Amino acid sequence: MVAIPTIQDEDAKRPNREHESLVGEQSRIVNRMKAALIRLGIRGFNPKLKKAAERLDGLRSPEGEPIPPNTLAELRRDMARRRLVSDQIRQIEDARLERLKQAPNDGPHAMVHLLARVIGVGVETADMLVQEVLSRSMRDRRAVARYAGLTGSPDESGRKRREKGLTRSGNARVRRGMIQLAWRFLMFQKDSTLAQWFRARTENARGTRKTMIVALARKLLIALWRLVREGVVPDGVVLRPAS
Repeated sequence: MVAIPTIQDEDAKRPNREHESLVGEQSRIVNRMKAALIRLGIRGFNPKLKKAAERLDGLRSPEGEPIPPNTLAELRRDMARRRLVSDQIRQIEDARLERLKQAPNDGPHAMVHLLARVIGVGVETADMLVQEVLSRSMRDRRAVARYAGLTGSPDESGRKRREKGLTRSGNARVRRGMIQLAWRFLMFQKDSTLAQWFRARTENARGTRKTMIVALARKLLIALWRLVREGVVPDGVVLRPAS
């Protein structure tokens, strides 16, 4: 049975989703600027630097030619657009920190603070997980994994049964975020039981890391769900001191 979220629950998701959209837009603008410069043979220029706009006039192609006027005007507009997007991203991040500071013991905010204590989990990831999945009322760990789209998609026909990969029917934001977090988890929580489980299954099995990282993401999501719901710290996971 699907639990219909309230208007307040849906509104609480907007900052994270807008942040994700703006980060993607910022990356597209930067890639577009780099592509325009590469077409002229100009490489190694970082358009994200503070003084990038001032350096545009001094750039030269391999033939010693300056940037053509129309391309130069386009680059300046893209830089102005990127600065605007960057400012909006910073506003969302500052507003989130202010909300967490004003009501640290509020239900979802307390979950965010607890998750952010896990080394390797940032406030942005913690807030996304809480708003998208962990604050929802889930029946059990299987429901949590299904909601994130981290379960398999079996294809059964008679006696034949094979896996067709992820179901991809769950929350795509949670799925992407958990797979990214799983890779970070392996770096920051090397001594945890989950990291040891991953290494034991991939150490002598070539080509299995990408498959097993999904399994690790599923186990990690369930472990974080138990952490915020029951206060059970996953075995071997190191937490930052409570502030």
